[in-house]
Amino acid sequence: MERPQAAEVATIASPINLFLLTLLIILAYYRLRPSPAITLPKAPPPTVFKIFTPPTLRPYNGANSQPVYLAVRGRVFDVTSGRNFYGPGGPYENFAGRDASRGLACGSFDEDMLTKNLEGPLDKLDALGEEEMEALRGWEEKFLEKYLVVGKLVAVGDKEPDGE
Repeated sequence: MERPQAAEVATIASPINLFLLTLLIILAYYRLRPSPAITLPKAPPPTVFKIFTPPTLRPYNGANSQPVYLAVRGRVFDVTSGRNFYGPGGPYENFAGRDASRGLACGSFDEDMLTKNLEGPLDKLDALGEEEMEALRGWEEKFLEKYLVVGKLVAVGDKEPDGE
C-alpha cells in the first residue's frame, strides 16, 4: 500500500522573506530616525566703525593673519574676503593698508601711486582728470556693493567731530 506523501509546509522564514523584512526594517529606521540638530554658522565678530589715519591703517595689510583694509576717497573698506586679490601675493597687494584712491583712478598698481609720507596730508586727488575721477567713482561703487565700510580715513592730527 502506498503511503500518501506528506504535504509540504510553507514557512514564512524563506530567504527572500527574511531579506525583504530586513530591508523594511532598514528603511523604517532611516525614515523614522531623529535628524541631527541644525547648527548655524558662527557669527563674524562685530565690526566697529573707526577713524583711521594712514599710520593706523597700515597694519591692516593682511600680513600675520590681520584683516585686509584699504581706503578709497576717505572710506576704509574691509576687503578681507578678497584676500587673494588685496592680501599678500595678490595683484593689488600694494593697496592693502593704504589709501588706494590715486592708484585705482590711474589704473596703476605701482608703489609710486601711494602716498610716501604717512604723517602728511591726505592725497586731495587734485591733479586727476575727469576720466580718472570717473574710473575712481566706478571702483568706489564696486567696493560699496561688495565690501563693508569699516571706517573713515583722516590725516594725522585732524580732529574728527563726534557722530560722523
